[in-house]
Amino acid sequence: MLYIGVDLGTSAVKLLLMDEDGDIHRVVSKEYPLFFPQPGWSEQRPEDWFQKTVEGLKELLSDCDRSEVAGISFGGQMHGLVILDAQDRVIRPAILWNDGRTGEETDYLNRVIGKDKLSEYTGNIAFAGFTAPKLLWVKKHEPEHFAAIEKIMLPKDYLAYRLSGVHCTDVSDASGMLLFDVKNRCWSKEMCEICGIRMDQLAKVYESYEVVGTLLPQIAKELDLPEGVKVIAGAGDNAAAAVGTGTVGDGKCNISLGTSGTIFISSRHFCVDEHNALHAFAHADGTWHLMGCMLSAASCNKWWMDDILGTSDYAGEQAAITKLGENRVFFLPYLMGERSPHNDPNARGTFIGMTMDTSRADMTQAVLEGVAFALRDSFEVAKSLGIRIEKTRICGGGAKSPLWRQIIANVLGIPVERIASEEGPGYGGAILAAVGCGAFESVEEAARKLVKAAGTDEPDAVLTAEYEARYQQFRQIYPACRQLFDQLVF
Repeated sequence: MLYIGVDLGTSAVKLLLMDEDGDIHRVVSKEYPLFFPQPGWSEQRPEDWFQKTVEGLKELLSDCDRSEVAGISFGGQMHGLVILDAQDRVIRPAILWNDGRTGEETDYLNRVIGKDKLSEYTGNIAFAGFTAPKLLWVKKHEPEHFAAIEKIMLPKDYLAYRLSGVHCTDVSDASGMLLFDVKNRCWSKEMCEICGIRMDQLAKVYESYEVVGTLLPQIAKELDLPEGVKVIAGAGDNAAAAVGTGTVGDGKCNISLGTSGTIFISSRHFCVDEHNALHAFAHADGTWHLMGCMLSAASCNKWWMDDILGTSDYAGEQAAITKLGENRVFFLPYLMGERSPHNDPNARGTFIGMTMDTSRADMTQAVLEGVAFALRDSFEVAKSLGIRIEKTRICGGGAKSPLWRQIIANVLGIPVERIASEEGPGYGGAILAAVGCGAFESVEEAARKLVKAAGTDEPDAVLTAEYEARYQQFRQIYPACRQLFDQLVF
């Protein structure tokens, strides 16, 4: 049988077709626009997601036996607010995960409601990108839209609804809304009251591998697929990527180096760090995970290459880098504010340490190192909980760079293992579809049998020591700049 994984990203939707042996038959990508109506705002049209997904599915399935397709599932950008009216029409453009407009609402939740209560209700505190602060923003600034809300959804779940007709979500994606009791895997009545919403405005919650329904007849007809094709709940992009990299079970680690950057640690037990610097979310395999998320990762490199240097020769620019461990230029990768561990929407990207002999290569290197150092910030929080991480897997567009992988291995001081498939969330979505269709008894079994390693980047002891000194300098820069960032943001 064949299984479809849909990765609903920030810039494009990627679709892949996988068989029961885990082999990928085809991958299709379709881009859609991203809108920035005001500085720090980030929006998309849900209809664009659906139209491009349907286009992608038609192309994906053009050369296969469609009768073999058994199921479809998802990995998707988290936290985005999609609101529907009583006729299931989209009320306004989706407010995305990297949108920074909710500073006041986030402060209200953390300071007035209180971090202790939020952590008690949900296992997390408020971050500007989370869904609950977005709801409060709409309630205050667009009351007519808030009054019209009948259903509150997440991006990938809107796709599932359009394909199946079912208002659904999964535990991993719901965990990032600040409306979900993560420990008990259910909606939080207290958070609904705080946000002024009814629990029936929220979608039904499923485990990531559970079947929510089948394709709507009109969709099956348009795609020339059997009506019995199952739609499986899927997972938030990071949990889906973790499934796709085999980061399931207890004590496994994965780094996702995509538009955003994450460090993801799976656990059979629910736990929360003292300051809620890491997110405590439900995992797609039925357990839990800790996650540190930085809002700008590979997007920092894309911004630097495309918009500042004006080049598409990423490899050529990296080939000029010769000062590993010795660079005196630092870059704070906070182009969209920052989430973990600082929780500061006012933080900004910053270069520091340039002199008259600073080169183009030095600044390119600083961008790559800045992202690695910021990942280590979250890594250090996990270590403070007594979690011992001996190696990590890596996925995402940035992971294709051998240099960047080596920098990360040296900054963290652990081996970085890459896998045969580079399709993280989409591959994880396809695995979840296979589990939902009964091809495997559990997500852990499927990941163990299907995910294959492709090689390891080992840390260099000398460079690791040099990067330790650089990191200790890096971690002093944000505290020194924090008050200035607050003054610079209007």
